[in-house]
Amino acid sequence: MRIVDLDAGDEDMRRQAAALLMVGFRANWPGSWSDMDSALQEIREALEPGKICRVAVDDNGAVLGWVGGISGYHGNVWELHPLVVDPACERRGIGRALVLDLEAQVKQRGGVTITLGTDDVSNMTTLSGVDLYVDTWQHIANIRNLRGHPYEFYQKLGFVIVGVMPDANGPGKPDILMAKRVT
Repeated sequence: MRIVDLDAGDEDMRRQAAALLMVGFRANWPGSWSDMDSALQEIREALEPGKICRVAVDDNGAVLGWVGGISGYHGNVWELHPLVVDPACERRGIGRALVLDLEAQVKQRGGVTITLGTDDVSNMTTLSGVDLYVDTWQHIANIRNLRGHPYEFYQKLGFVIVGVMPDANGPGKPDILMAKRVT
């Protein structure tokens, strides 16, 4: 496996990455990129100037996963958006490699922090279904993973929960905000 920039001129590679969005987010984030047009639009946006768009490919050129980065705060902070790995290839280190590659890309560009939001729209954590406007930090301090939510994956890579956006995806469906210093 190698990690490279997604080639904007390679239609097959763009379509493979778009297809990954559709299958990779289907189970836990219904409605996200539910069709090829919306997934290809996300790819087009990820390829805009000033953004990072990297793919993990196998020896045959098949896209195994991809990660995007969006600059903010005058280049000091980059948002990881999105990260997706082919479900058939999960738990093989591809997601980890993509995140570490994004960190290196951000560091090369003078970035200091990477942030991300990892939504809970399917009751996967104890932050779902509760009023996060009451005792916010108590809920965060006592978070538990109920059904394989990816926040623990990011914690293993050094990210910390820095807050939540209550009701980001509807009542009781928060976005869990995480960040990591890369310098």
